[in-house]
Amino acid sequence: MADHYEVLGVSREASLDEIKKAYRRLARELHPDVNPGEDASERFKLVTHAYDVLSNDEQRARYDMGGDNAGFGGAGGFGGFNDIFETFFGGAGGSRGGRPRSRRERGQDALVRVTLDLADVVFGVHRDIEVDTAVLCETCEGSCCQPGTSPVTCDICHGAGHVQRQVRSLLGNVVTNQPCNVCSGYGTTIPYPCATCQGQGRVRSRRTVSLDIPAGVENGLRLQLPGSGEVGPAGGPNGDLYLEITVNNDDVFSRDGDDLLATLEVSMSDAILGTNTTIDSLDGSVDLEIRPGVQSGDVLTIKGRGITPLRGSNRGDLRVGVHVVTPTRIGSKERALIEDFAKRTRAPSPKLSEFHQGVFSKLRDRFRG
Repeated sequence: MADHYEVLGVSREASLDEIKKAYRRLARELHPDVNPGEDASERFKLVTHAYDVLSNDEQRARYDMGGDNAGFGGAGGFGGFNDIFETFFGGAGGSRGGRPRSRRERGQDALVRVTLDLADVVFGVHRDIEVDTAVLCETCEGSCCQPGTSPVTCDICHGAGHVQRQVRSLLGNVVTNQPCNVCSGYGTTIPYPCATCQGQGRVRSRRTVSLDIPAGVENGLRLQLPGSGEVGPAGGPNGDLYLEITVNNDDVFSRDGDDLLATLEVSMSDAILGTNTTIDSLDGSVDLEIRPGVQSGDVLTIKGRGITPLRGSNRGDLRVGVHVVTPTRIGSKERALIEDFAKRTRAPSPKLSEFHQGVFSKLRDRFRG
């Protein structure tokens, strides 16, 4: 039987990289798809078998020591434990004696970050976003082949995707299934790969995805869109698209669950006498009554002007914390009036009481946070 080193045209001291390069060169030259001659086919089988033996450190060592030329273990010797495992489970990545591998695989999931304003969260919003993912190759439509061509059955494994080898082990002579080195376990080869996608069946491209983002989403939430991710190899099914939500801070309103929080500055005279005013909410103007004697920290609630929950229909409330503004500069006439008012009301002197954080302070801290 021919010497494996001579078959590959390398020296006995050749490195694994040199052996791989020699095999690839000869495989391209002798492959049946390129060289259909009978002699070339037989040489191709010899080259493939020589590579299988010399690319495996254990089999190469046994071969160099004068073991069986077929590379099935030394004469009278036994295969290693790997051979025993391969007997029952097949080679890594192989079909284990079953069907050949499919080129079609599920595509990867994709993640896109979407930035929203608080108003978008209140009502929901429609967005068209640009996504950079793998899409189906329009030239070959996922076949991986040049138009007008198709995959051909592998001449080595005859479409099985695996080849059988006899191994001498502790259990005697056994047969293992290994992935076919020529077709990589697919059972077919592609003699003319698509030039557009290089035989992948997909290309990277930017595409537009239309999104209807529901109301009530929160900062950091991820929404899943099944089947909107990357197309798989050979036109396989799409993965999923995930949207990660980021919500911008608003200059006026902040969020507390499904409620909106805001601060209303009220003059001292309006706080004493009461007044009616109009404020601008996120969905239009709202009339608001301020009762006489309102205090800083009081909360005025406007029903149904908050956020629509993600899983529900009843909107939250708009809660407005009152902040009574005390003037820092007043004229002599105003001072005289206030002094007269103080004498008439006989307000008690300032005194200490138990410390507590008012509602307004909590609202303000939430806003600043």
